[in-house]
Amino acid sequence: MKIYVDAMGGDNAPQAIVEGTLEALRKDPELQVVLGGPVGEVEPLLGDAADVRDRISLDDAPEVITNHESPVMGVRKKTNSATVKGMLAVRDGSCDGFVSAGSTGAVLAGGMFRLGRIPGIERPALAPLMPNGKGHFMLIDCGANVDCKPEYLVQFGLMGDAYMRGVMGMEKPRIGLINIGAEAEKGNALVKATYPLMEQAPYHFVGNVEARDITGDQADVLVADGFSGNLVLKFMEGVAGTLMGIIKKEMMADLRGKLSGLIGKPAFRRVKKLMDYTEIGGAPLLGVQGAVVKAHGSSNAHAFASAIGQCRKMIRGRVVETISEGVKAMAPRE
Repeated sequence: MKIYVDAMGGDNAPQAIVEGTLEALRKDPELQVVLGGPVGEVEPLLGDAADVRDRISLDDAPEVITNHESPVMGVRKKTNSATVKGMLAVRDGSCDGFVSAGSTGAVLAGGMFRLGRIPGIERPALAPLMPNGKGHFMLIDCGANVDCKPEYLVQFGLMGDAYMRGVMGMEKPRIGLINIGAEAEKGNALVKATYPLMEQAPYHFVGNVEARDITGDQADVLVADGFSGNLVLKFMEGVAGTLMGIIKKEMMADLRGKLSGLIGKPAFRRVKKLMDYTEIGGAPLLGVQGAVVKAHGSSNAHAFASAIGQCRKMIRGRVVETISEGVKAMAPRE
C-alpha cells in the first residue's frame, strides 16, 4: 500500500508531517509513502529515518496552496503542488490514497476536479468522527456543502454507512438526520423533504436526532447540510475546550480541589484521550474516486500519523468501492 502525503500542509509543516509519517511507517511495515513538497526542505528532516527510508519516496512539489488564496484557482494554477500531484497520483493508480493537513478548500477542489466524483454522487462531503462517550459517531457533512438538496443528504447517509461498515467494522450502522425535533414533520423544507427519501434508502435510517441527543449514542452516522454540520462541529469543539478549562481551573482553586484532581488524574487522562482529536487524525473526504483524508490544520506528529492510519483503513475497507456499489443500488430501475 502506498499513500501520498502532502508534506507542506498544516500549521506545523513540514516537521510534524514528516515525524507523523515516520510514526505511521513504523507502525505498519507494509506501508509505503510518497512525501510531496520542496525536496530541499523535506529531505533534511529524514535524518533519523534509516529504519524506514527504503519505504519513502520524495516527490518534488515546490508550490504550496495556502489558506489565503482561492482553492479552485490554486488547484488549477499550482500544478506542481503536493495537493494536485497527490490527487493525480491516486487517479493514475501509482498511489492508493492521499493525506493532507493543508487547505480544506484545496483538498476539496482537488478531489472534485483532479480525482473526480464517484459516478452518481452529487457532492463529496467531509465526515469527521466525533466522540459520544461510548465510542465515535460520524458527522457528515461538516462544511463542504453549505447549501444542499435532499438528494445530497440521502447520499451523505449512504457514504457514512459505507465508511462505518468498511473502516469501523459496524454490521448495521444507524443513520440519523439532524433536526430540531424528532417528529418527521418537524424542521425546515430541506430536512422535511429529506426524511421520506432516507426512509426508502438502502441503509438503517433511525429518524431525526435533536441537537441535545447528538452525543447520546442514538445514531452512528449523523447527516446534516454543511452549514448545520459545521456549526455542530465547532460548537462541540468549543464546549469541550471550555469544560476542560473549567475543570482544570476548579481543581487548582484550593487544596481540596488539588487533592481530588490528584486522585482522579487517571480518570481525567482517559476522558482526555476519548476527546482527543489526535487519536482520530482527520476527516475523510467521501464521494471522490480515491481514499482522501483531510487532517486537522494544527495536527501534531501523532495526529498526522493517525490520519495516515485512517487512510489505510479506508483503502483496506474498500470504502470507495462500497459507496459506488451503494449508489448503483439506489439508482432508479428502468
